[in-house]
Amino acid sequence: MASGEQGGGASPVPVPVPGAPAGPASPVPVPVPGAPAGQTVVVVGGSSGIGLETARQVRAAGGEVVLTARDAERLKRAADELGPLSTAAFDAMDPDRLERFLLDLPGPVDHVLVTAGSPSYTPLDDLDLAAGGRDFGGRLAMLLAAARASRKKIRAGGTLLFIGGTGARRPALGMAVTGALTAALPALTANLALELAPVRVNLIAAGFVDTPLSASLLGDRLDARREQLKSTLPIGRVVGAQDVAALALHLMANGALTGATYDIDGGQQFVAH
Repeated sequence: MASGEQGGGASPVPVPVPGAPAGPASPVPVPVPGAPAGQTVVVVGGSSGIGLETARQVRAAGGEVVLTARDAERLKRAADELGPLSTAAFDAMDPDRLERFLLDLPGPVDHVLVTAGSPSYTPLDDLDLAAGGRDFGGRLAMLLAAARASRKKIRAGGTLLFIGGTGARRPALGMAVTGALTAALPALTANLALELAPVRVNLIAAGFVDTPLSASLLGDRLDARREQLKSTLPIGRVVGAQDVAALALHLMANGALTGATYDIDGGQQFVAH
């Protein structure tokens, strides 16, 4: 689920700078041993938002990327910027197409990041039951397809990494489908970590992230939401795609991490919505 109320070994992981003044300033990246220099990362949903930013950071660290996205025009723009090994435009919610794409890659890869998909916020009275079932089942089928192909394509010790969310953990009107999916993803991740070993499987659960997806969901309420979060989050700023991407690179680099869910929401869960 995409977020929305979702060289040589360098990887920009945020750390505080000694002596720097407190406040909302963005953290400073520092190198992380084992970051994807010389490695190949497949980004499913790599034309915008978290996927695109992760691809940028992989390339900046000396790694290679393979990009997929549903929107061919946006994918071309991302490819022009990043120079990927290859691209493919298709809907990752088609699990057969996704699995075939991964299996047909010309060689093994080191990591696969799946960011495709978006949350569904529909009150029960307005919910199309068939559509709700497709949203839930289709999302799980997509991740299972990626997992089954990754067993054969990801090198031992590499990572299959999912993007989920934290916002639907708190019950609210219109959150039944998304809340159920949010609860299911950590269990899916833990079980797949056992089935796919020695390939590692992890889940990033993001709160609000300032991305094009958030903009499309909130429309003219976006600026007000940003200001609300700046004034209430413990970190004093809005989480950006670069923050989530830095966590993704860390999970790729740290070979001791598997089967777990990693929250990144700036403390949003601990303050009133």
